[in-house]
Amino acid sequence: MKEFSETLVKAIVDQEDSVRVNVVESGATVIIEVRVAKEDMGKVIGREGNMAWALRTLISNAAAKLQKRAVLQILE
Repeated sequence: MKEFSETLVKAIVDQEDSVRVNVVESGATVIIEVRVAKEDMGKVIGREGNMAWALRTLISNAAAKLQKRAVLQILE
């Protein structure tokens, strides 16, 4: 899950080196914390949150294949 999330976010941002992904697992729930540079925050969230919504959908579907529930948190 970490590599998948990191690959998705790095494809969107300009400063790929500043992308940090932290995964916290608790039971059947996986919390994925993504940190990006301040300049790339708008790209990750997208207009009206559409990009964040799409990222959450992709990550949730990937987690469902592993029979887990995923929560994506975008942090500054």
